[in-house]
Amino acid sequence: MVFQLRAATFLLPVSIRQFCSQDSQSPVRIFSGIQPTGTMHIGNYLGAIRNWVSLQEESKDSVLYSIVDLHSITLPQHPSLLRQSIRNMAVYLLACGLDPEKSIIFQQSQVSQHSELAWMLGCLAPTGFLNRMHQWKTKRSVNKDKSCLGLYSYPVLMAADILLYKATHVPIGDDQLQHLELARELCRLFNKIYGETFPCPQPILGNFTRVMSLHDAHIKMSKSDPQEMSRIELCDSPNIIKNKIQKATTDSDKHIGFDPQRRPEMSNLINIYAGFSGLSIQQVCDRYTNMEKAKAAFKIDLTDVVATALKFVQDNVQRLQQDAGYVDSVLSKGAYQAREIAEENLVEIKRKIGLR
Repeated sequence: MVFQLRAATFLLPVSIRQFCSQDSQSPVRIFSGIQPTGTMHIGNYLGAIRNWVSLQEESKDSVLYSIVDLHSITLPQHPSLLRQSIRNMAVYLLACGLDPEKSIIFQQSQVSQHSELAWMLGCLAPTGFLNRMHQWKTKRSVNKDKSCLGLYSYPVLMAADILLYKATHVPIGDDQLQHLELARELCRLFNKIYGETFPCPQPILGNFTRVMSLHDAHIKMSKSDPQEMSRIELCDSPNIIKNKIQKATTDSDKHIGFDPQRRPEMSNLINIYAGFSGLSIQQVCDRYTNMEKAKAAFKIDLTDVVATALKFVQDNVQRLQQDAGYVDSVLSKGAYQAREIAEENLVEIKRKIGLR
């Protein structure tokens, strides 16, 4: 069954060529991934998935999007829950507008070449670089007993994800730039030792919406946050969205103003409003200038904007969940397509190293 999914009208185009230093005839290959653990929230959507959809619409070359399940097991997961999370992530990616006719959508663990290349790159990775990784230092400081080799070498596997496909561009959040820099360093090291093999991957940052926690605007909205009220999930009903927005932390100022340094919580809500409505930050603020009870009106309108926008995704999810075979076929086809590219590149890599 081929689904005709409704596209959300609030999508904002992201131009590939504006991020490319290459001439227009040069091939562009885009790779990005998302972990399947947790439930997708509006931070994932506004900060990543919306832009993935836009990038696939413009690219004439390969665009690969992976459900990076190997990254999710740096902490043990319940097997049945992990399997369900992988399926759910595939459903939501498709519901948000990823098109298997325009993108290669696949499950990372179904392409074994990721792990093979991760070992080869790990043999080049400077431990000094890995020791400086923010994620490693942060998580190790929280619980040293649960730190493991997988968490330590996580950035090497991420580098392998990118380099395996000779990706030229990676849509990424600024919090992941350090990991991408390791991929670039390993690219340079490999090319220097074994000869020119990989293009040096460039980040696609753009003007993407960075969505913060509804409780603490100093930290990103997160799937792993134990406080469900800190995030709006794509599956949330209008009543749940209303409740979360009404209880979102703001400040004592009565007017609506955007000031990330002085008013981070209010600025975060304005960012969300602008992200879903297509209005600029200034246009959002102007709507509530000199309005009585501006904050209450703003939260009511924000609830409506978010709930209306998410209905597109939720309608698509409902249709997709009625045919599990379709989702399986997308992942199966994607894994086959990804393996074809990965195996061709890995054969070349092994020959240069001397393993073949």
